[in-house]
Amino acid sequence: MSKPVSFEDLPLGRFHIRTVLSGTGGQFSDGFVLGIIGIAVSMAAGPLQLNALWMGLLGAASLAGLFLGSLIAGPLADKYGRRTIFAWDMLLFAIISASQFFVSSPEQLLVLRLLLGLVLGFDYVVSKSLVTEFAPRRYRGRLLSILAVAWAGGYVAAYLVGFAVRDIGPDAWRIMLALSGIPALLILPLRLGVPESPIWLMAKGRTEEAVAIVRSKFGPNVSLPEPVAVQQKKGGNWADLFSKRWRRNTLVGGVFYTCQVIPFFALGTFSPRVLEALNVGDKFVGGLVYNVLLMLGALLGLMCIDRVSRRAFLVGTFYLSALGLGVLAYGGFGPMGTILAFGFFACVLAAAVNLEFVYPPELFPTHLRASGIGLAVASSRFGSAFATFLLPIAMQHFGVQAALGVCIAVLVFGGVFCHLFAPETSKDDLSSVTPETVSADTGFTAAFTASTVAQEGKK
Repeated sequence: MSKPVSFEDLPLGRFHIRTVLSGTGGQFSDGFVLGIIGIAVSMAAGPLQLNALWMGLLGAASLAGLFLGSLIAGPLADKYGRRTIFAWDMLLFAIISASQFFVSSPEQLLVLRLLLGLVLGFDYVVSKSLVTEFAPRRYRGRLLSILAVAWAGGYVAAYLVGFAVRDIGPDAWRIMLALSGIPALLILPLRLGVPESPIWLMAKGRTEEAVAIVRSKFGPNVSLPEPVAVQQKKGGNWADLFSKRWRRNTLVGGVFYTCQVIPFFALGTFSPRVLEALNVGDKFVGGLVYNVLLMLGALLGLMCIDRVSRRAFLVGTFYLSALGLGVLAYGGFGPMGTILAFGFFACVLAAAVNLEFVYPPELFPTHLRASGIGLAVASSRFGSAFATFLLPIAMQHFGVQAALGVCIAVLVFGGVFCHLFAPETSKDDLSSVTPETVSADTGFTAAFTASTVAQEGKK
């Protein structure tokens, strides 16, 4: 490389691809763990004597663990770095996954599902932060979207595996649960070769280490940006995230993420039961169509992520998925129409999942990025765990249409909130993200930002 080039303007290279691929193992495993539980629990209901309450608890357990893991991991990754957690968490994940084969009670399975979620919460935070901070600005959306495709691939693979092994014997559900550790082990060697984030090192004043990493991976003519001086609040990262300077971005990250995943997990986890309640004869075939279109949606999102503004993509997919779910709940088009409407909903929402990997890292500066991502993930997992726990109970007492109506309301709220507040972030320089560099497309959000800047200037 003869001419000097900025770290964030590097051409796409093999190291970038390797870093992204090393992150896909955790996302694939996460999708598999969350996708397999619906089928596995329905098959384990007899052997483990599960009622509706236990089915809801087991379906929501990993999501609850993700909530706790994300909250803990954010401040740790911002203070001590991303690399150590990123390198070793998948080994622990594989060990816990294998342990699921030997459970003999719902209590044991509940503990293991909580632990799996805890590890995945750590991986969510560090994977998104590390991959984001290595990705060139021009390719950032597409590279992070590969993580979303990997997550969708794991989610779909879970259903296909469940569909394939459901008839092999009484231990089929144990095999389904234990298989989630295999992709985590396969990706471990790649992770061990990924160094610490140079952008994080620069923000911590460890310039020599950052320069050494950049030179070894990209050559001597790559320049790192000067870190932006920050003055953190006395209360630490949480106080900073909710300060006047960052409050809007923090709320947008939490609300958009939560409103996306509540219907996604609630319906995806129990898709066979939902389709059965809607009078679809072969619920497993209907679920298969749902999951194939889920994967198609993730690929469409990958194609669109850098061609559509973040804000338009975010708001548009909220409204479209609400429309698809409304047709599903109240259209009355028969079994085939129901499957197609469910598939359309899955396709649109899976495309929107790309934003969960791209948008939160762009909302926050380096010293708050992992904490901001962690809080957004934690908010979403709290909401989705609550919804996944309540869905089978709500369907039992109030019917499927009432349960779907709540999911529609969540999607509409998310669309309206993001229409009012969500900023545009696609062109931002990650090393110098400030509220002033995050642009919005509405007068309301522009006025909000201007007001914030004016108030900060008076201090």
